[in-house]
Amino acid sequence: MAHTKTFTFAAVHFSVAFSVAYLLTGSLAVSSALALVEPLCNTVAYYFHERIWERWRNRAGAEARNIAPA
Repeated sequence: MAHTKTFTFAAVHFSVAFSVAYLLTGSLAVSSALALVEPLCNTVAYYFHERIWERWRNRAGAEARNIAPA
């Protein structure tokens, strides 16, 4: 599931980045370059963020289950 979410996030991010860059520069070449580089970096960071977040959530749940009731 995380992979599908990452890829759909990337598609939206590429589209937004291209649109904003094109509106600011009017250049297809510059817009294309920005739309590939910046979202790619963010997508990789997002993927690892999700993995770390999931690991943290699982660890917190395991710790909660190990606490004896008072």
